[in-house]
Amino acid sequence: MGTGDPIEARIGRPQRLALLGLGYLCLMLAAIGAVLPVMPTTVFLIIAAWAFGHASPRLRAKLLNHPRFGPSLRAWQAHGVIGRRAKRAALSVMALNWALATLLLRDMKTSAIVGCCMLAVALFIATRPSFPPGHAIQEQE
Repeated sequence: MGTGDPIEARIGRPQRLALLGLGYLCLMLAAIGAVLPVMPTTVFLIIAAWAFGHASPRLRAKLLNHPRFGPSLRAWQAHGVIGRRAKRAALSVMALNWALATLLLRDMKTSAIVGCCMLAVALFIATRPSFPPGHAIQEQE
């Protein structure tokens, strides 16, 4: 703990390194998800922001200020908002992955378990607000 870093003093070096590793792993998975349509991006960015928030405020701030992903992360952080486009993408990919799992595994029990898990996540995603409170589009609905 000799660096004088207040985060390191709070959580210890092994935990900080583990959180940094998790953050970088999630960033890598998010990068893959940005390219491949069958892999999520936002969820990995949210986990990375959380991990960096506990391990490195500088890296967390860098992620929250990213020109492409920062606005979505800040909306989630401030209001629990998941934008319409992200919802559509997430729900579509989940449905596609469930259908593929069902076709490839050909096991109804496994398909039902996977389907129930995905349905729970889909309900969570679908019930999050699409706009922050007071947003003009939200006021029209």
